[in-house]
Amino acid sequence: MASSAVTAYEMTAASNWWDEVNKSAVWQDRIFHVLAALYGVVAVVALVQLVRIQLRVPEFGWTTQKVFHFLNFLVNGVRCVVFVFRRDIQKLSPEIVQHILLDLPSLAFFTTYALLVLFWAEIYYQARAVSTDGLRPSFFTINAVVYAVQIAMWLILWWKPIPVVVILSKMFFAGVSLFAALGFLLYGGRLFLMLQRFPVESKGRRMVQCPETYLQLRPQFAVDARILTRASLYLRHLYW
Repeated sequence: MASSAVTAYEMTAASNWWDEVNKSAVWQDRIFHVLAALYGVVAVVALVQLVRIQLRVPEFGWTTQKVFHFLNFLVNGVRCVVFVFRRDIQKLSPEIVQHILLDLPSLAFFTTYALLVLFWAEIYYQARAVSTDGLRPSFFTINAVVYAVQIAMWLILWWKPIPVVVILSKMFFAGVSLFAALGFLLYGGRLFLMLQRFPVESKGRRMVQCPETYLQLRPQFAVDARILTRASLYLRHLYW
């Protein structure tokens, strides 16, 4: 009985703390600035990687790897700016403009890391001498469907702002992020296991495995964080 009372007290205290933080403009500004700094760091890293690749192999044009780093820079750069000016964005009218500015980077985020999954899938299937002709059409089709659904939601919100549609939009992004995460686990894991077959002393393995493992972990953590954020926002809209 005492244990239940202590647990209930702790849950109440945690809820009160969250409400205090959620209603505090100072805390929100600090969180926005921290997120802006983190997104800015990732954007700078992506830009540096893009410049390094371009200087090393300028004759290959826009490869999948270059496009990935460019989109990564673009998405995180826009996110950085959005969080820096979050207060000003929340004052924009009509409200649909706010939704577009906040949701558009999420669409680009999905496209960016879906492109990385495509890159891994092409490497994996080419190494196994399997045709990759259907991968790129599938990539474009999936992106077209995702963008079409989101544009339809924007049009509905523009016509008549409905709270349920806002919640559905957040859950939709959580769903597509989860879909991308499954692609990471599937093709990232397959590629990692395939690289294990190289000799331990292989220079090629060290050169390929380290960047690939790094690239796999970074977006995976980002996707998981976005899924948790979307889910928490949904629960707050649902129960509060």
